[in-house]
Amino acid sequence: MSKKTPQAIRGTQDIFGSDAEAFAFVVETFERVRRLYRFRRVEMPVFEKTEVFARSLGETTDVVSKEMYSFDDRGGESLTLRPEFTAGIARAFLTNGWQQYAPLKVATHGPLFRYERPQKGRYRQFHQIDAEVIGAGEPQADVELLAMADQLLKELGIADVTLHLNTLGDVESRDAWRAALIDYFRAVKDQLSKDSQDRLEKNPLRILDSKDPRDKPFLADALKIDAFLSDEARAFFAAVTSGLDAAGVKWVRAESLVRGLDYYRHTAFEFIPDEGSASAAALGSQSTVLGGGRYDGLMESLGGAATPAVGWAAGIERLAMLVGAREEAKADAVIVVENDERLDDAISLLGKLRSCGFSAEMIASGSPRKRFDKAKKIPAHALVSFVVTDEGSPMRIMGDGGECHTAVESFILTGR
Repeated sequence: MSKKTPQAIRGTQDIFGSDAEAFAFVVETFERVRRLYRFRRVEMPVFEKTEVFARSLGETTDVVSKEMYSFDDRGGESLTLRPEFTAGIARAFLTNGWQQYAPLKVATHGPLFRYERPQKGRYRQFHQIDAEVIGAGEPQADVELLAMADQLLKELGIADVTLHLNTLGDVESRDAWRAALIDYFRAVKDQLSKDSQDRLEKNPLRILDSKDPRDKPFLADALKIDAFLSDEARAFFAAVTSGLDAAGVKWVRAESLVRGLDYYRHTAFEFIPDEGSASAAALGSQSTVLGGGRYDGLMESLGGAATPAVGWAAGIERLAMLVGAREEAKADAVIVVENDERLDDAISLLGKLRSCGFSAEMIASGSPRKRFDKAKKIPAHALVSFVVTDEGSPMRIMGDGGECHTAVESFILTGR
């Protein structure tokens, strides 16, 4: 009885070829930019205690109630594959004594897991880049993070996106705004969508972000945060926008941009493709390229002391879609062994080239007569062939010249 070949799990992907090159380009660019901004690299566990995410994301959120991959380990403890980075980083900050490094600037990237409907640019196992500043309550931290994100997108070649920015105010401002929104939406509760009715008492700010047509008639007249901002909150937002102007980061005010969880304060932001742009067409309805905000109340929800923090994350798959397919770089040299007696000489040259920083590949299998034609098909700056030794030169070199070509000739003449 024949066995069927196992298939990939729905919502996962096998990344190869030009798509893998685009993925790697995003990660490599992120690593280079985070070093420019002096963000320290961290590696986080792929799973945490379920309570880490339940307490940080909120029991009533879709992520916790519907999308997390949770399981009991053999000891009977509930664990969850991480659906995002921030909660785990906050837990590590509290449990590892990282407070001594505050303000702490950290960055990471890797796979995350959410059980949701797979769609364009969104998977059940997906990957993100993430940057956080913990222990800095000044608006300058927000500015630096946003300048870093802006530079990253530009260096990726993604120029047709704009920073959408809003303020959620401080605790006093947010509480007053929240109470006013409850009163406003309660008066039209029966006309709201089911989701918005459920959110009314628990999370009214999320109604402002609703895309349901039944809610839209009431969103335009909903009270805006500006009417409730304290002097301190107003000054904080002014300092952020002034800093962004000084840093040359273009932004637009987005009054409907909110974060539903209570620990979010002050700055909320998203980089969104410009209407009608190539990036907008590539991403479709899943339009946010990079997003984040200030979450000054998160540490307290995990049992720590009040600690200001701000961060952002971006999906690598979405960024790779905007970067576009990228071909693998040409090899510096391809070595083809047309005479098997010269195999050790070819291996020696191959090692010398690589130790000097040149990328090199060797063709030494299959029919000797076909190896040269196979090698010519590999994009390379230099092609080195080890041929028969009893007539003429034992080696021929072809290519576009340049540093690698010269290095090969040097190795032949000097042996190094």
